[in-house]
Amino acid sequence: MKQILVVDDSAVIRKVARRILEGLELSTSEAADGRKALDACAAAMPDAILLDWNMPEMDGFEFLRELRRMPGGRTPKVVFCTTENEAGHIAAAIDAGADEYIMKPFDQQIVRSKLEEIGFI
Repeated sequence: MKQILVVDDSAVIRKVARRILEGLELSTSEAADGRKALDACAAAMPDAILLDWNMPEMDGFEFLRELRRMPGGRTPKVVFCTTENEAGHIAAAIDAGADEYIMKPFDQQIVRSKLEEIGFI
């Protein structure tokens, strides 16, 4: 079963994402910020990451740059999931190594579609 890490400072968003992803038969784990997510990746690199942009400690953009420098860190598919909708933010995320971008709020159809587009499911 493929493993996906949900990184978001909102427990509600993590819970919603977990339900959606488990409904797609994906194994999920969670992290409340970028630092905790890096620790999780160092312990066991996931196959994909659903990543919030705005978080305390380390935001999603900083996390993504650090992830891509880690051994094996270029492997996971990364989907930003955020309220940031400016073209500059989207371009910066893709340039930093994100594979796709989802706007909040999201639902199962949107998540499934984006994961299919990047060849994850």
